[in-house]
Amino acid sequence: MTLLLLVSRSLRQHALSTLITALSIALAGGLLMSVWVVKEQSQSTFTQVNTGFDAVLGARGSKLQLVLNAIFHLEASPGNVAAADYEFIKHHPAVKLAIPIAVGDNLRGFRIVGTVPEFFTAVEYKTGTKFSLSAGAPFDPAVKEAVLGSFAAQKLGLHVGDTFHPFHGLVYDEKNQHAESYQVSGILAPSNTPADKVIWIPLHGLQTMSGHDPRVATDVSAVLIQLRSPAAGFMLDLMYNRQGNRLTFAYPIGAIMAELFSKIGWFDQVLTLIAYLVALVSAAGVLVAIYNSMAARRRDIAILRALGAGRFTLFSAIVLEATVIGALGMVAAFAVYAAIVTGVAAVIRAQTGVLLETFAYNHIMLWAPLGMIGLCALSGLLPAWKAYRTDVADNLAPVS
Repeated sequence: MTLLLLVSRSLRQHALSTLITALSIALAGGLLMSVWVVKEQSQSTFTQVNTGFDAVLGARGSKLQLVLNAIFHLEASPGNVAAADYEFIKHHPAVKLAIPIAVGDNLRGFRIVGTVPEFFTAVEYKTGTKFSLSAGAPFDPAVKEAVLGSFAAQKLGLHVGDTFHPFHGLVYDEKNQHAESYQVSGILAPSNTPADKVIWIPLHGLQTMSGHDPRVATDVSAVLIQLRSPAAGFMLDLMYNRQGNRLTFAYPIGAIMAELFSKIGWFDQVLTLIAYLVALVSAAGVLVAIYNSMAARRRDIAILRALGAGRFTLFSAIVLEATVIGALGMVAAFAVYAAIVTGVAAVIRAQTGVLLETFAYNHIMLWAPLGMIGLCALSGLLPAWKAYRTDVADNLAPVS
């Protein structure tokens, strides 16, 4: 009880410095937790999200670019796949399902992708779950209709029955509007996959859009593939990537995305290092705040000693005060964490359609608070030792 009274009184007396120090700890703790969680969640999510496909067949080039373009609807298409190549892979005995896509247009920045109705009826984007519509019906491949991803529909403000004109290119330019008009036939239910940010139209409609090269009207941008077995993937990899020189077979998708994160791993390490440095600076702030107040506390400490308070009691009170400041800061750190990850998750969803589970439990949420509180407690040892050595006789006299 004596310790608690001493600590609470000291915290009230130095309320401003306590608040500032606790806020710095909150920033450090929140930054550390958010960097760690976003790093782990991003890597886990992007290496697992494949929209139900095992591989992608595309023009000769980078496997990573092909996956980013065909699965995540980022980057530019590396080129076209001839209709004959699509028909060959579609009927290959090792292939369970082959879905063609064509890209090259947008609607106010949201990509328009041409595909076939089987994308909505035959593809399980995760085990046992197919794409479903929250409103309307799938497009008719013979009519100028479109199915909007849930995120795209929300941001564009479009509903079933509305019409729109596509724009040429992947970057929105109001001068590049196509003459064709499409009607929204349906809106996908949220899937938390890249499909949520795409506008889907019939494949033939995009291939023959005004302004597109009629010489490649039957080509596709890529083919999304489901395999009958993992062995089939390695066989096709050998056939296309090592023996052939015209096309690229990107398999397995998860491993290709893992390579991306290994390449940018240094950036995660830099952010983590910054978070650790902020944590150390914040702990040093606790030390400085308490240590600098010791000169003003000497007479109080001497009086407490004269009234019977032991050296160890005063030592423990200072360490406990530093610990409490750390605990207060880490409570506030969760608010900082929530603000950071909410903003980052919103940006990632807007760019990729993928929703991170940023509020799922992560071990960092336990050891980061414990580590920061422990660090603050250690920072209280030096001022506590100074209090322990305070001479009673020299400090009892009033300060003139």
